[in-house]
Amino acid sequence: MPNFSSVHAYVFREKMYLCLLNYKDEIMITKIIPEEKIQKAKKYVEKGDKFVIVTHVSPDGDALGSSLGLYHFLNAYGKDSVAVVVPNDFPQFYKWMPGAKDIVIYERYPEFAEKLLNEADVIFCLDFNEPKRVEKVAKALLEAPGRRVMIDHHLNPADFCRVTMSHPEISSTSEMIFRFICRMGMFDLLPKSSAECIYTGMMTDTGAFTYNSNKPEIYAIIEELIKKGIDKDRIYRQVFQVYSESRLRLQGYVLYEKMKVYPEKHTALITLSNEEAKRFNFRTGDSEGFVNMPLSIADVVFSVFIREDKDYVKISLRSVGDFPCNEFAARYFHGGGHKNASGGEFYGTLNDAIATFEKGLAEFNPVEIKESGQS
Repeated sequence: MPNFSSVHAYVFREKMYLCLLNYKDEIMITKIIPEEKIQKAKKYVEKGDKFVIVTHVSPDGDALGSSLGLYHFLNAYGKDSVAVVVPNDFPQFYKWMPGAKDIVIYERYPEFAEKLLNEADVIFCLDFNEPKRVEKVAKALLEAPGRRVMIDHHLNPADFCRVTMSHPEISSTSEMIFRFICRMGMFDLLPKSSAECIYTGMMTDTGAFTYNSNKPEIYAIIEELIKKGIDKDRIYRQVFQVYSESRLRLQGYVLYEKMKVYPEKHTALITLSNEEAKRFNFRTGDSEGFVNMPLSIADVVFSVFIREDKDYVKISLRSVGDFPCNEFAARYFHGGGHKNASGGEFYGTLNDAIATFEKGLAEFNPVEIKESGQS
């Protein structure tokens, strides 16, 4: 009789050998973006001389990571005129990122930013899917004659770009940029600086891989980024372990004084006024991550952070499991995003925003969704 264990072992070795042969030629990730869109955008990359990359207001780690990741790749490809334009400033803990010092902040240099946009052959719109998300940059963006390419992972993209690559099932726009570069057949050109930025975006948009991050391909991509020379542990420290003393005191304050738990709704709310923020020398980015903290409470499935800003009240929403916080954001705060991570805005007082939240909580019940998910 044949030794079946030996046969199985031989077949397994042969399959592994074939996988390794294929792996050398191509990174084994699913081709999610349609080929015709890849090829059209690739022609823009090949033929364009001047490029501008634009991302959304109050840029987060994914906005900056995807933008700078593409910026460094285009430079490595031989494009000498590449600029990143953001509507306003971004947190200090992202300013270590390679190329961050070269970002053009529209609020500070509006005329220069508009000149760049007007002269660009190609404009990449990253991590946003409608012009209002870039606020004051929108007019110059829409009037610019260059070809616009959207690469994004949010629901319901507006039709304002010649090429729209929009895939909400992808964890981050930074992951989309990695896929775009690979699909163009240019992975070998990806420099370490790009890899560092892309990893930062993937890490921050998944809460350090604690939500929206359960697909094996995410970790296959991370493996390739590490092979490019990134130090993922150092990146984590530079983003999450560089807080000021005042920021830590603010965190303690909001948890002790400003967090309200609704046990019967499996929900928590944190609020912060402008006056309270000033007491703790608030800087851009100091409240990042606050909305996630109540989710560490047993049985809390929905967390909302409401913060008074200059011209409006900013709403951040997070959830776990089946509760669709993006639907809550859309219904009550003119917002949207992903099922477990979304945002919105409220034009009115902080107290009115809180009242709107509580009204929504009564109507849009997390308990029912939590119970249906367990049945």
